[in-house]
Amino acid sequence: MISSRLKLSCLIALSTGALLLPRGAHAQVWSGYAGNAQHTALSTVASQSLQQIVWSTPVDLNPQYSGTSLLVHYGSPLVTNNNTVIIPVKTGANDGFKVEARNGANGALMWTSSTDYSLPGHGWVPSYAPTLTSTGRMYMAGGGGTVLYQSNLDSNAPSAATRISIVGDAHYAANKAAFDSGLKICTPLTSDSQGNVYFGYRVSAFLTLEGGATLSSGIAKVTPGGQVSLMSASAATGGNATEIAMNAALAISNDGSKVYAVMRNADTLPAGYLVSMNTTTLAPTATVRLKDAQNPLNDAWISDDGTASPMVGPDGKVYIGVLERPFASSRGWMLQFNGDLTPSGAAGAFGWDDTATVIPAKNVKSYTGTSSYLLMTKYNDYGVGNNRLAILDPNDTFLDTRTNTIVMKEILTIAGQTPDPVLPRVREWCINTAVFDPFSNSVLANSEDGKLYRWSLDSNTFTEVITLTAGIGEAYTPTLIGADGKVYAINNATLYAVGALSGTSAPEPGTLALAVLGLVVLRRRKH
Repeated sequence: MISSRLKLSCLIALSTGALLLPRGAHAQVWSGYAGNAQHTALSTVASQSLQQIVWSTPVDLNPQYSGTSLLVHYGSPLVTNNNTVIIPVKTGANDGFKVEARNGANGALMWTSSTDYSLPGHGWVPSYAPTLTSTGRMYMAGGGGTVLYQSNLDSNAPSAATRISIVGDAHYAANKAAFDSGLKICTPLTSDSQGNVYFGYRVSAFLTLEGGATLSSGIAKVTPGGQVSLMSASAATGGNATEIAMNAALAISNDGSKVYAVMRNADTLPAGYLVSMNTTTLAPTATVRLKDAQNPLNDAWISDDGTASPMVGPDGKVYIGVLERPFASSRGWMLQFNGDLTPSGAAGAFGWDDTATVIPAKNVKSYTGTSSYLLMTKYNDYGVGNNRLAILDPNDTFLDTRTNTIVMKEILTIAGQTPDPVLPRVREWCINTAVFDPFSNSVLANSEDGKLYRWSLDSNTFTEVITLTAGIGEAYTPTLIGADGKVYAINNATLYAVGALSGTSAPEPGTLALAVLGLVVLRRRKH
């Protein structure tokens, strides 16, 4: 029987037209970076009120501070349908990772898995980001371009880890030291609706595949059965790119036929390419060179210190954040393309280290335009200090007087609330992807002032705020909503689970949009 609380959540979804149903009958609540393979960060669960920190746990056992900043990109937690929260944890000062599983209700440790993964060369510490699949597995990066997977994740004793090498298990075992040193996974892992896993890797030494072919930096696909496909960055771009952008999670088209990746050359200010490939064969289907929106003759800058990843909208458009060139204000642009990577419209006025969030247009009551969905992006302005969040219309434009450039039209914006103690500005938004709750028409966003905010799009105000820490400058982090509605945010190397006070009504674990279909079926049977 469906509970009354579940019915209420489903009725809200039906009446607002808010939710996009997850792909696949076994989609997890939060399967990876920005929630799903399209990276839309659109929650299928109603969030609890931000009334208390229910539990917290470190995501870095040895954080390394640069003055008052943490230049680390922490990987996104994952959440299963049964409310197990799977957390990547940095263990050493400069390297070393493990994965912890905790009970989402109270934070109790359920199990821990170690990994022999080591980071590629970097500036800011890259993210270590596993993924959940529709087949009930968790995949995480291992040493030397290997991945390890486990199942039975909601128990206190998951299955033993199985290792798969992208160069062949026997070939890897015979040359383990060389591969561990010269072959590194460099992006979050992304899983599609069939249980396939995709990721980027970099090669920093002369290595060969079985048969003697030279191994080059590129992307890999691993099927549930362990079959591996590779596509080099050079082959995918006709020799223009040499490597995969660090931290840029691969995205899957809505119909599952294409995988999108960001590739770049290795110049001082690297130029970049957005590439689509066939998910079955990894054969490239389209490539576009990424340009500066203000100076379109100039290449955009694809920095290894960012996490901007392709996001696939409900209509198949692809959005990608880039840095400007010449480098003037650290804002960059949110570029947009059709699914075939032809230009689709104006850029958004911020793209640096940010992945756009989908906002169904019906959930923005003040909106009177014609777009079916809008975008939520971070909207910091480091030069002026007016650091904001924004709702943008990808199909309408206005003049950005700051850059004298035609950009996506601002529908709503809201500024940070805390003055910077040193600079003449407000503290900036500390997110690389922020979750949207369509049940309450609100964005849950983390700030470097140490607070987690609920931005109501109905009133364009912050209706809830809770203090997590005293605040610190840090590389940007994700926010997400768990299976029971708790909101998760990372601040100062700690993951915080925030929710309602005890006894306050909250969504039940597994209250997914997919349950809407079950409610409709029950109603039809009754009549």
